[in-house]
Amino acid sequence: MAWFKRDKEALSADEKRPVPDGVWVKCDSCGEILYRKELARNLEVCPKCHYHFRIASQVFINLLLDAGSTIEHDNHIKSADPLEFKDSVKYSDRTAKSMAQTGLGDAIRCLSGALDGLPVEIGVMDFGFMGGSVASVVGEKLARAIDRAIEHKRALITLSCSGGMRMQEGVFSLMQMAKVSAALVKLARARLPFISIMANPTTGGTTASFAMLGDINIAEPRALIGFAGPRVIKQTIGQELPEGFQSAEFLLEKGFLDIIVERSQLKDMLAILLTHLIDKDEMTNHK
Repeated sequence: MAWFKRDKEALSADEKRPVPDGVWVKCDSCGEILYRKELARNLEVCPKCHYHFRIASQVFINLLLDAGSTIEHDNHIKSADPLEFKDSVKYSDRTAKSMAQTGLGDAIRCLSGALDGLPVEIGVMDFGFMGGSVASVVGEKLARAIDRAIEHKRALITLSCSGGMRMQEGVFSLMQMAKVSAALVKLARARLPFISIMANPTTGGTTASFAMLGDINIAEPRALIGFAGPRVIKQTIGQELPEGFQSAEFLLEKGFLDIIVERSQLKDMLAILLTHLIDKDEMTNHK
């Protein structure tokens, strides 16, 4: 029977070696302990409960756009500090820290590329940069992406993952809601499609402006989508909120969304939608 027993005293140094950090991750939804590499292979979706972990903008770009087709635009635009804002930390220091941590210039990346061979303009937000907050840079990059879509007669896709507008730029941030919304009117007049995708979370002014203005509004499963948080709303109206309030499933039931799509099926769904929404020959002539 000794063959089946482990003698702790006899364990080698290698056997006692601790598990490195980051090898395992706990699912925020079901609590399952997941092998990090297996989770990455599954597009950061829990294989047990299908909870969609938050992912970086580059992962979405690799998922949605054809390899070798992308051209990124407006990387040189960086946040200014028009209000010289300071709370516990200077705003300029916050943006510098986010740039260093993420390698990004701001909370959105705008690219020209192809999705299943179809030319598109796309803006992908990154929650890692100050919570995906929208300020003057995000608004300007989106407006330019819309202008490119009109010029080249391409569909526009946005993928939102945002906590809302960035308070440190005050009205300069808030005005981006109107600025981008007005640019989308020009896109609609050009009869070009806009597909809005909402990941977890999409909240605040992002939801109140361009994220909900798509010709087709798509969400990932169980994404939190709303304006104010549930606690603030409950305190304001003094009533109990419905179960699952502000989840993608609740919004779909109430007609605010058109479809909920699993991450692994997102590119195929977009390709089908674009095929029905665009004049492929006209778009091919404007590559």
